[in-house]
Amino acid sequence: MGRFRDALASPGLGAIAEVKRRSPSAGDLRPDADPGALAAGFERAGAAAVSILVDERFGGTWDDLRAARASASLPLLAKGFFSTREHLETARASGADAALLLLRDLDDTRARGLRAIAGELGLDTLVEAHDADELRRGEALGAPVIGLNARDLGTFAIDRRAQLELVASAPRDRVIVAESGILNRAHGAAAELAGADAVLVGSTLMRAGDPAAQLADLLRRPFIKVCGLTREEDVAVAAEAGADFAGFVLAESPRRAEGPLPVPETMLSVGVFVGEAEEVGTDLQQLYPQENGHRARDGVLLRNGEPVADVKDLPWLEEDEGHWERAAGSHARILLAGGLGPENVRAAIEAVDPWCVDASRSLEAAPGIKDHDRVRAFVEAAR
Repeated sequence: MGRFRDALASPGLGAIAEVKRRSPSAGDLRPDADPGALAAGFERAGAAAVSILVDERFGGTWDDLRAARASASLPLLAKGFFSTREHLETARASGADAALLLLRDLDDTRARGLRAIAGELGLDTLVEAHDADELRRGEALGAPVIGLNARDLGTFAIDRRAQLELVASAPRDRVIVAESGILNRAHGAAAELAGADAVLVGSTLMRAGDPAAQLADLLRRPFIKVCGLTREEDVAVAAEAGADFAGFVLAESPRRAEGPLPVPETMLSVGVFVGEAEEVGTDLQQLYPQENGHRARDGVLLRNGEPVADVKDLPWLEEDEGHWERAAGSHARILLAGGLGPENVRAAIEAVDPWCVDASRSLEAAPGIKDHDRVRAFVEAAR
């Protein structure tokens, strides 16, 4: 396949950063957007590809695509309402590596024909679906890259939950892109754990004071989890500091919570269990096997009962000088826990390169009561 598909298929969650001056649902976003400068900035910030709106309803033109091509070397997606060979030829001539095909507006015969034309021209395609029926159509068409849009293009309403379930049901032999509704790092994490290879982010970046810096923040790893939360005020401090996950211990423990507390949209909630996980309404579950009346050393992070990351922890109430080295040897997505705090988390990140870092007891003033200064210091050090 082409380099657009290959860029999105790279390990980890990729991002397609979108350039658009306005949105039919939100109005003006960035009327003075400079596509060339933005594309170059997104490339430096780590974007896998850049999407350029070329339709006048979004304030775009083909010249925007040409300006981006002149300023950036990463793959470019031409985004518009394409239905003819001429549209695809213009996209290719203007510097696109891929073109959007909206299944909402195309029947299967037309979509199949446009995919064939794109292949002749050396263009990849992003075949976009909005519901389960369109997803199955995209699969049947053999589309290598399928976008799943959380926005209903008729009502403009966003349904992220429905999108995540579509992502989770999509075939793993395709490159899956979660589109729209990605406002923060937690949204990106949710899409990644549901099975997305990439996210497409537009309005969030266009509204940012520094779009490239906003993209870099969305892509930065590791994620940060503050665990052992029992009070709403501690959840609020963790969120304000920039933590991505809020952990609630629901097994026997001095820091056991009565139940999961509400979390803001910038965080995902995690229920922590030993022996058997329960459905308590959290976004994720962290499960440890039971061993000699307490948790085993390592656990697993679950989404809807399916493993999505390995939890690498210390032995129960023990130390292990080889803990970080052992975790670094894993090829799985790693949530690193055990003895982490503001003083050592940066060294742990450099040694292990984990997907997420997790701290609990080291951030306490007393069991289940967080020291707010240490919570802030941990997040700052991890970042």
